[in-house]
Amino acid sequence: MNVIKRSGEEVLFNVQKIFNAISKANQATLHTPMTDENIQDIAQSVTAKCKALKRSANVEEIQDMVEAELMQKQFFSVAHNYITYRYERALVRKANSTDKQIMSLLERQNEEVKQENSNKNPLVNSVQRDYMAGEVSKDITKRFLLPPEISEAHEKGIIHFHDADYFAQHMHNCCLVNLEDMLQNGTVISETGIDKPHSFATACNIATQIIAQVASSQYGGQSITLSHLAPFVDVSRQKARKEVRQEFEAAGIEISDQKVNEVAEMRVRREIEKGVQTIQYQVITLMTTNGQAPFVTVFMYLNEVPEGQTRDDLALIIEEMLKQRIQGVKNEKGVFITPAFPKLIYCLEDNNIEEDSPYFYLTKLAAECTAKRMVPDYISEKIMKELKGGDVYPCMGCRSFLTPDPVHHKYYGRFNQGVVTINLVDVACSSKKDMDAFWKILDERLDLCYEALMYRHNRLKGTPSDVAPILWQNGALARLKKGETIDKLLYDNYSTISLGYAGIAEMVYYMLGVSHTSPEGEKFGLKVMQYLNDWCNKKREETNISFSLYGTPMESTTYKFAKCLQDRFGIIPHVTDKNYITNSYHVHVTEQINAFDKLTLESKFQKLSPGGAISYVEVPNMENNIDAVLAVMKHIYNNIMYAELNTKSDYCQVCGYTGEIQIVEDENHKLIWKCPNCGNTDQEKMNVARRTCGYIGTQFWNQGRTQEIKERVLHL
Repeated sequence: MNVIKRSGEEVLFNVQKIFNAISKANQATLHTPMTDENIQDIAQSVTAKCKALKRSANVEEIQDMVEAELMQKQFFSVAHNYITYRYERALVRKANSTDKQIMSLLERQNEEVKQENSNKNPLVNSVQRDYMAGEVSKDITKRFLLPPEISEAHEKGIIHFHDADYFAQHMHNCCLVNLEDMLQNGTVISETGIDKPHSFATACNIATQIIAQVASSQYGGQSITLSHLAPFVDVSRQKARKEVRQEFEAAGIEISDQKVNEVAEMRVRREIEKGVQTIQYQVITLMTTNGQAPFVTVFMYLNEVPEGQTRDDLALIIEEMLKQRIQGVKNEKGVFITPAFPKLIYCLEDNNIEEDSPYFYLTKLAAECTAKRMVPDYISEKIMKELKGGDVYPCMGCRSFLTPDPVHHKYYGRFNQGVVTINLVDVACSSKKDMDAFWKILDERLDLCYEALMYRHNRLKGTPSDVAPILWQNGALARLKKGETIDKLLYDNYSTISLGYAGIAEMVYYMLGVSHTSPEGEKFGLKVMQYLNDWCNKKREETNISFSLYGTPMESTTYKFAKCLQDRFGIIPHVTDKNYITNSYHVHVTEQINAFDKLTLESKFQKLSPGGAISYVEVPNMENNIDAVLAVMKHIYNNIMYAELNTKSDYCQVCGYTGEIQIVEDENHKLIWKCPNCGNTDQEKMNVARRTCGYIGTQFWNQGRTQEIKERVLHL
């Protein structure tokens, strides 16, 4: 059994340390009321509780257990001394709370940081530098930038103030890049003027440079659309036709328009192949200032461009993008594996959903890609138009959606200011199943979220455009003047700010004793969702800031919330007995439900999560059952706005196994990854790709998320 120190380092559990700490408190007490046997009993009781957690307890949890045991056994004076000493040590640590975390990070001992982000390798210098800066930012945020009530609520897992490691800087969350403006009207990258490109290949190259710059200027995901690249295919086509004609003339070859066009078209196809390859490989191999590949989503929507040549050219780009993703990218062993980025979204629409549709061949290719590489995800044009005022546009990153703009219908160039998430499971447990108390506590927590969200908003107010010229001055988000603040972009629906939520499944079960897949549970869950939406609408009217309800992805936060719930309320079956809580409105990962029923049920909840949400179904290897994938895709088109299929895509570098790498418990009850073929457990010698929060992770996860992945049941 292990324990996690305050520095984040994971070490072997040592019961003697508990015995020694209680002994010191006992010795400082008049008449030393405790015997060694008393102390040993408490130490053993705490040890048993730690084992029951089936995860590594942290020092604070263990100290809480010691205090509880001392009080329960009525050793009040010893408990008083123990608490006093603990408080004094906390004051000493508060004077400089970052040193140990940073040193353990640099020495590669911080287990919590190692598993915080499944797409960042904490062993490399660039990631360590980002994490080191993040520790300083979190410390400044906690001690200076946020009031005590918000910091305390965050620490207790009552709310989660996202991305505190970037809050000290004036940075926003995620965005839709206005690639069209930057390509058509020119831009500036690193103080270098970039003109409108004269070929598709150049447009792709510029796009990847823009992606890298944007990623280094914000902390969340970004999205681009292939529609903004499509017009440059015909630019290359006309250029190729001119060149071919000149070459024919120089070589004395008889010229015909048909022959010129045929040769030119072959060259255009090759250029599309190279351009798409540029996007795929540059995105994967680029390293931004936060030590990871840019978190970028590529949108593929045929009806986003006019019918005719441009749409046909867009179809060529989409086809090539899907073919190259099916192939995958080579790992260090030269084996093709599944990359995490760019994330792909394919729009299901009236001209590609039926077998006799003109672009159905692309939909079938997308299904093959999903079966092998877990992408693309799917947006239903039909349902999105119903929910978003007739408009269709991608999410920012993995799931954050902008509020509809019924006047201008403008989406590219807009962004999200930030997220604060409410822990709905904590609201429920705090109410002790009293429904009146539940709504009262929910209101109190929402007041806290509002205060925290306004701190996010006000942190961005007054930010000069000069802090990120690529964003605010050179077209990615705006064309502001030097020295001009971004304030006008924070109001009037231009950007959103997100109230996140987590744990609908556990909340409903605690309050009613049933799943939210039941009629009674569904009704209560939707009632809470509507209440949260009404709150956002009210705040939007009061402030002219676009508050929106957001289904939080929660990568590491799911583990943190679960640990905090166990500390505050103990182990409650079906509520706090896991080391994770369920993302947003999702059906619990252990619940048996078929794919079609799951998507239909969750569509009702997704409708009430306008600030962002994604549903998924867990499926086995579908490479030999593409018809089933297509059936799910058609169900998505008819029933839900945004959804994905989760498959597995793993590779063992030791033995070459290409099936599913398994999750098992080691002798310390820690979940580890193990090749079922050769028994390899070295994470550095395997490639594992799993979808965790709407996007694919490839660098492994914390114990809470790993348990969640292990316990997922198949829906098909």
